Amino acid sequence: MRATTIHAPFDIRVEDVPDPVVEQPTDVVLRVLRACVCGSDLWAYRGEAARVPGQRIGHEFLGVVEEAGADVVGFTPGDLVVAPFVWSDGTCEYCAEGLTTSCARGGFWGSVGSDGGQGEAVRVPFADGTLVKLPAAAASDDRLLTALLALSDVMGTGHHAAIGAGVGKGTTVAVVGDGAVGLCGVLAARRLGAERIIALGRHQARTDIARTFGATDVVAERGDAAVAAVRELTGGQGAHAVIEAVGTEQSMRTAVGIVRDGGSIGYVGVPHGSGTGLDLGEMFDRNIALRGGVAPVRAYLPELLPDVLDGTIDPSPVFDLTVGLDGVPDGYKAMDERTALKVLIKP
Repeated sequence: MRATTIHAPFDIRVEDVPDPVVEQPTDVVLRVLRACVCGSDLWAYRGEAARVPGQRIGHEFLGVVEEAGADVVGFTPGDLVVAPFVWSDGTCEYCAEGLTTSCARGGFWGSVGSDGGQGEAVRVPFADGTLVKLPAAAASDDRLLTALLALSDVMGTGHHAAIGAGVGKGTTVAVVGDGAVGLCGVLAARRLGAERIIALGRHQARTDIARTFGATDVVAERGDAAVAAVRELTGGQGAHAVIEAVGTEQSMRTAVGIVRDGGSIGYVGVPHGSGTGLDLGEMFDRNIALRGGVAPVRAYLPELLPDVLDGTIDPSPVFDLTVGLDGVPDGYKAMDERTALKVLIKP
């Protein structure tokens, strides 16, 4: 089959690789219908996250089961399914607690020795604990299929940030980051009943999506100017809940600066850089809570899936460029240069 590999910074290739096969009785082989490029993939693309030359890449995909191992009970060939960005066995204590990203037998797509999602097919370990079945009819609805793809990562990650930030009915929420995760955080905040949602971003195409998703205000400033703008919008107090979806020192400093005393920050931006921007003394004095991390997307799928299917939420607008498999290297370049928000792949 053909799949995307990374060889060096800015060196993404689509190459012939061995076809996936069932190796364990709990495996399935899945034919990929939709995949995408994640903002976190760019850290490897830019050389800021180490990869072995020739390693697979990509962790967001959905598709059709082609073959199922003898011990798989929940899926049969022909089933349409979505895969969260981490596989998990579904039986350990962490999985039972909803923290599937800490499953001892789990792993990330594209890690050494595993298939990545940006290819024609994927071997899925622990299929019963990992995959979620989708209605067969969704395969013929392009918009719905695209919206469902967001459940593999960005929609669940935005939801995780909103939960960590304590978003609830009547709250004021600020979202730091106008990438796909930040925009899905806006959508998640609206879904959870936020009264006011302040989106921080300066790219109009992205802030337009934020407004469509439920943002009531947009702040284009950065750094201290952004803090001052949010404070002014909130009568000097700041937001009850802040979603941090970038992961830089500056973005975390902004999050701390705009959160209300007694408020919470939900952080899901993959940390990168020399520091975190956290001043524990300030957080202590102001009673600021911090929760977040790698989103256990598999645990959120049963809750979010019905709302995507009935149209209550539609994250599909975050995908603004579509490529075939041969176009994946150009898709990475477009996202790196910020001429694309999120690239959809149709293998």
